[in-house]
Amino acid sequence: MSTKTFNQAELAKYDGQNGQPAYVAVDGVVYDVTGVAAWAGGKHHGNLAGQELTAVIDEKSPHGRGVLKKLNVVGEYVAG
Repeated sequence: MSTKTFNQAELAKYDGQNGQPAYVAVDGVVYDVTGVAAWAGGKHHGNLAGQELTAVIDEKSPHGRGVLKKLNVVGEYVAG
């Protein structure tokens, strides 16, 4: 099974707007947050889907990375 690779431009397409799925990247892994009520409309506490959010989850999130275990992995994030 091949893993889909996302760069910044590709990930930005998955912003949860206009019927698009909502994806976020953390530490090189892309997660699907589409079905998560807290991410309705591609937004969660001022953060937007379609972005790399490692610093946000590590430095500002009250739940930290533990919440990621509940999400489906959809690919790999590579900067550039």
